[in-house]
Amino acid sequence: MDQSAREQLLERFRAYLEQAPDGRDGQVASASEAPDLFTLLSELAGLKNEVRHESRHLKSALEEFRALFERLSTANDRLAAELERRDQAEREIAQQVDRDLLLELLDLRDRLQAGHEQAERYRPGWLARRGGAREFVAALAEGGAMTLRRLDDTLARRGVAPLPVVGRPFDPQTMQVGEIVQDPARDDGEVVAERRRGFLRHDRLLRPAEVIVNRRERN
Repeated sequence: MDQSAREQLLERFRAYLEQAPDGRDGQVASASEAPDLFTLLSELAGLKNEVRHESRHLKSALEEFRALFERLSTANDRLAAELERRDQAEREIAQQVDRDLLLELLDLRDRLQAGHEQAERYRPGWLARRGGAREFVAALAEGGAMTLRRLDDTLARRGVAPLPVVGRPFDPQTMQVGEIVQDPARDDGEVVAERRRGFLRHDRLLRPAEVIVNRRERN
């Protein structure tokens, strides 16, 4: 505050102190009842210091709150990441268990399929035909076919489907070579037959197919 403004302020306080306003019930207030300029300025200075002190406390409290909030936010991010990691690990474990179970069912299907095909190829001799062996084997084949259909329905409900390979070019990503034949009437690299059926689950490879591949003779 410059000197001129200070003098104007002092002059205004002097004029205020020299006034004699009407008191309550018509009594005139004495000049001694009004605060002097020094007291007023001291109180103003004290109030200013108190406000400054409270401001520092408020600023310190805000900084502590900000630091606490940052620590809580960091801890929350770490907790969320840990929960996500655990959920992912649990999903992977569940998927692996499910995959292992499906592969075991496919192995069981292979054995059932082999038994069914063997029963269908069975041709009893004349003596066995007289004893009813043909009817017995036919009943076994029919029972095996029914079991295979039920197993295929169970696999289909879990998204498992056969991998089509016969007549298609060999794909090393989904097939394994079990045997190589030479047939000039077929394309080079064509899958002639499958020795073990491959399967997909939700369009992803579950088990590769073991196939017989044609290889034309090189000149």
